Amino acid sequence: MMNRGLAEMRSEKGISCEINGQIIKLEVPPSRKLLSILRDDLVMTGTKISCEIGRCGACMVLIDGEPTNACLTMAYQCEGKRITTIEGLSVDEIDPIQRCFLEEGGYQCGYCTPGMIISVKALLTRNPDPSQEEMTEALSGNLCRCTGYGGIIRSVRKAALLGRDTS
Repeated sequence: MMNRGLAEMRSEKGISCEINGQIIKLEVPPSRKLLSILRDDLVMTGTKISCEIGRCGACMVLIDGEPTNACLTMAYQCEGKRITTIEGLSVDEIDPIQRCFLEEGGYQCGYCTPGMIISVKALLTRNPDPSQEEMTEALSGNLCRCTGYGGIIRSVRKAALLGRDTS
């Protein structure tokens, strides 16, 4: 009978993916979640742990440009993918969306903010002029427990206007 530790070591598989513009190779069991790899192995703690069942959006990252819950994404699903975390949005300077969240009161307690900003980034990349309904729909996978969506929607509107003014 094989002990559990040895079985886990044998099941480890290397994955290669791009995280925030850098090619990363990891030896991890295919059953590990992206969320734990980001936070525990790579110390990228901007992606938050909350519900761990994909309902709150605190762990939202972009995978090949699509907003995705890191708590529901397994390591094997990351092979060859391009992953962007909240840390990846502000490499040289703060992202304009982050600035708008700070200026318009979208930041609040801050726990949900990284996931919100990632969802807004995906929205404005595919639709630089979203309607109110499209903004609400894009943020439907992100929960704010401070109940202050007014500041968040103002932040999205300002980021959209800023994007139109600079393009």
